[in-house]
Order: sequence, then C-alpha cells, then structure tokens
Amino acid sequence: MSGPGAGEWVRVGGGPARVQVAGVGVDALTEGEVVRRVAEALEAGNGGRIVTPNVDICRAAAADPALRELVCSADLVVPDGMPLVWAARLLGTPVPERVTGADLIWSLSALAARRGWPVYLLGGGPPEVAGRAAAELRSRNPRLDICGVHAPPYAFDATPEGAARVRGMVVAARPRLVFVGLGFPRQDRLTARLREELPGAWFVGCGAAIAFAAGTVARAPAWAGRAGLEWAFRLMSEPGRLAGRYLVDDLPFAVRLLGGCLATRLRFPSGRGRGLPPAR
Repeated sequence: MSGPGAGEWVRVGGGPARVQVAGVGVDALTEGEVVRRVAEALEAGNGGRIVTPNVDICRAAAADPALRELVCSADLVVPDGMPLVWAARLLGTPVPERVTGADLIWSLSALAARRGWPVYLLGGGPPEVAGRAAAELRSRNPRLDICGVHAPPYAFDATPEGAARVRGMVVAARPRLVFVGLGFPRQDRLTARLREELPGAWFVGCGAAIAFAAGTVARAPAWAGRAGLEWAFRLMSEPGRLAGRYLVDDLPFAVRLLGGCLATRLRFPSGRGRGLPPAR
C-alpha cells in the first residue's frame, strides 16, 4: 500500500473483513457490538485482545512493520481516533463510530459486573491511580469484582525478569478482563504475551483510560471527542508532555492521511482499482 491514505478490505484469520486505514485493518463495529463479541467469547471460554489505534499508534505502525503486526494481530481492532473514522468515510468504507478504550473500560466493566467476571487494572500512572479507578468503577457497578490492581514501574520490562514478574501477578489473579494502561507499544506487547498465558481472558490496551476513570486526568467533553478535538483538549492540559507528539508528529501525519484518502476517493470514486467495494 502506498502512503497512509490508501485503503482496502482485508480479511484476518478467516474472520469478517476489516477496513484498512493508514496500513491498519480496523473492525467496523460499534461499542455495543464490541461488548457483545467479548461477552460471547467469554461465555464460550475464549479470550482475546483489543487494540484501539489512534493517529499516534497508526503513525508508529506505519514506520515499523513489527508494530503494525502487533496492532493487526489483535482479535479486535477499533478506531480510537476520529481521523481514522473520517479517513474510512473518505475511502468509501465507513466504520460506524469511534470506539475508545476510555469508553470500553466502563462498558466492559458493566458487563463483567453483570456476569461475575473478575477484572484486573494494570498501569494508569502513579500507584494510587489504579486504586482510585477501581473505586470509581465499583461505585457505578457495585457488584464488580476487581481481582487486582498494579502500577508497575516505568522500566519494569527493561529486563525479562521484570516483565515476567508483572505477568506473573496478573496470571495469579486469574482475571477474565484486563485493562492495561501503559501506553503503546508497551501495553500491547505485554497483552500479547499475557494472551498466551491466560487464553480465557480478554485484554484491552487502554492508554489513559485508567487515569480518566480515576479522575486524575481530565477527559475532553463528549462534543470535543465527536469533533475530533480531544487531542487539542489534552494538549492544553499537558502541553509540555504532548506538544511534540501531537503537533510535530501526529498532526502532519493526520493531514497526509486525510489528504491521501481524499485523493484516492477522487481517483477511484466507484471503489474499483483500489480493492474497495463499489461506493453506495
């Protein structure tokens, strides 16, 4: 595929076709459909891994085939960033909505509370954050079983022993749902390993979702998320940490992505010649 704007339908592991945007195949699912798929799999004793790519993750994946495989090999891949939703629409292969880790931590926790499935929170920043998030999740879902929380030190995976120690803690707790908020690609490398060690559990690489749930990091208003401006809200909240990533790296990539998708759609308005079904 040439450039971040090209798109096509791709099929992964014999499952439903994914919409390919910026070199990443995403599943065309609503949040409710994601929750139903996880519920059906857990009822059957099957685990899985969810990745929620945004522009930053797609930019990293475009530059590194190993990271692209890390994303695309997940059981469910849903677009966290509105630019990916817009890009899919421009290509004539729309996805129904943005599905974020910050929303899934609530909807999947509600599912776990109804079904009695234990949940583990891993990451979120300072040690007390995951504990606060657990309390907030329980306040909304009193029956929720939080079987463990842990905030590993930043360089926990610098040695095989450190990474194995963290994995051992999660495995010993025997969760059915694990939210991992360690940032990409650290959280997703870890969930890929844990997926092998706990085949009956689901893992969600959720970025800042644990901190959002705890209330220690403010989340943008819903309207800003719908307008694709959540990045601007976070930039104003944490300019020192995020300015370089958002303005220097991600914004130019997003502009190229959307421009490339528009050019592709104008060149192939019917979808023929680029692996897409005819536009409707």
